[in-house]
Amino acid sequence: MTMVKHMSQTQQHVPAGQFKANCLSLMDKVNLQQRVIVITKHGKPIAKLVPFSETRKSLFGAMTGSVKIISDIVQSTGEAWEADAD
Repeated sequence: MTMVKHMSQTQQHVPAGQFKANCLSLMDKVNLQQRVIVITKHGKPIAKLVPFSETRKSLFGAMTGSVKIISDIVQSTGEAWEADAD
């Protein structure tokens, strides 16, 4: 096991075989210490075990900034609609 300092949070790197053998105790460690464990295979990160968080984002404002209005959305485009054919 290796300890790596990353983004002001200590991460523990654990080989996949060792994770498999110690899965339940590593899950308890992540929960109790609120730390991240990175699971590696042949020295390369493949998965991350993170503490569970109960915080839920509010639906109000969740889409803020995701739409950009580039023109008048009320004015007619001049396109003929089948429903207006009467």
